[in-house]
Amino acid sequence: MIDKNNKVKSMAIAALLCAIGIIIPMFAPKIILEPASFTLASHVPVFIAMFISPPVAISVGLITGFGFLFAGFPLVVVLRALTHIIFAATGSFILKKNGNILLSFKSTAFFSIFISIIHAVCEVAVVTAYYWGGGMTSAYYDKGYLLSVVGLVGLGTLIHSMIDFSIAVFVWKPLQYAITIPASAKVKRR
Repeated sequence: MIDKNNKVKSMAIAALLCAIGIIIPMFAPKIILEPASFTLASHVPVFIAMFISPPVAISVGLITGFGFLFAGFPLVVVLRALTHIIFAATGSFILKKNGNILLSFKSTAFFSIFISIIHAVCEVAVVTAYYWGGGMTSAYYDKGYLLSVVGLVGLGTLIHSMIDFSIAVFVWKPLQYAITIPASAKVKRR
């Protein structure tokens, strides 16, 4: 009975994270560096899901990705969002094997950089396919591939991901004690 309760609670938490992950891109402030834009805290629900478990991370990554589609975002943005499944699954499996990674600053920083690199590479791959296929706005072509795709999307996503990861760790510190399901990641309280 306890396992069934945990599954129901995990599904409910995943659903709440999905809802938050869909709402944030609609209403949160955006940082616009033409031609790219970055929505503050848009990855936080996916990171928190990653801290909980692989099934929660994968489901939140998948559903929030499709949330971008239903919210009317361009297909390239939807596909970028769907790549979040990759970094979320990778990170959640790592945390499941070693839930103590977030207990020290050094390992947390290394993990954040590692996950953010995966995140950025995946998004650059999607935008590259669109760029070379002629599917991007003229602003991307005006700035050139290196600046618009590698610089703005790649480096921008890397920085954006690390900022959102930091926000997620900050939120997860008290939240980890409030949820009653087993979670993969632990963060030390000060």
